Amino acid sequence: MTELWVVIPAYQEEARIEGALRALAAQRDRDFTLLVVDNDSADGTVDKVRAFAERAPFPVRVLVETEKGVGCAVDTGFRHAIAHGAALLARTDADCLPQPGWTAAARAGMLASRGLVCGHITARHDEHGPLGRTVFRVLVALGAAFGRIRPAHRRRHGYLVPYRMHAGNNMAITAELYQAVGGMPRRPSPTDRMFINSVRRHTTAIVHRRDMVVQNSTRRIRAYGVLGTARWYLERGAGARGVDPR
Repeated sequence: MTELWVVIPAYQEEARIEGALRALAAQRDRDFTLLVVDNDSADGTVDKVRAFAERAPFPVRVLVETEKGVGCAVDTGFRHAIAHGAALLARTDADCLPQPGWTAAARAGMLASRGLVCGHITARHDEHGPLGRTVFRVLVALGAAFGRIRPAHRRRHGYLVPYRMHAGNNMAITAELYQAVGGMPRRPSPTDRMFINSVRRHTTAIVHRRDMVVQNSTRRIRAYGVLGTARWYLERGAGARGVDPR
């Protein structure tokens, strides 16, 4: 079977990463290697991962990336995976919960498209009630709609396919395509739009799978508020806030 690696960038995630690890252990397709790239945390994130590795149903590796920024951690992780034989790459985040069919859908999507696979994100059920989850859906839909109509994203700028919102915490890409587009921008979040636009300039092999589902943390809503989160999804950045809401 084509070798799949799952990469998780993590920073100060001692309190949350165990949920992501348990979710990966519950996958129906567990024929993958997990690589956690710690962005030089000062808490017990790495200890939690190493303790999980002792009982994990798949190989687990840990890297420490001292250059700050989620883009740096992801790029380091993907390139390490490729150097060690990965042909297929999937990514989620340490505060997310991939649903049991996630790795199977990611693998199937990459093998069918030979490109980039964008998954479906929903709000974590353990962080907000129905109202909070509805707000999250609205904000994601708003960000996706804005991305489609934004002049800078139009195909006249050299893009081969229309814009589609791409969540970095739920994506998969072949190693060949990742290298061809130059990798993830090595910078702090947000990096998702820059990366999807690099792919759009290179190929039409971009697909969306509704069965590739990740429950996304809504802690940005609590940290930024609804208006601040809307600003984030509308590509206006974090304002005076830091990009990391922990």
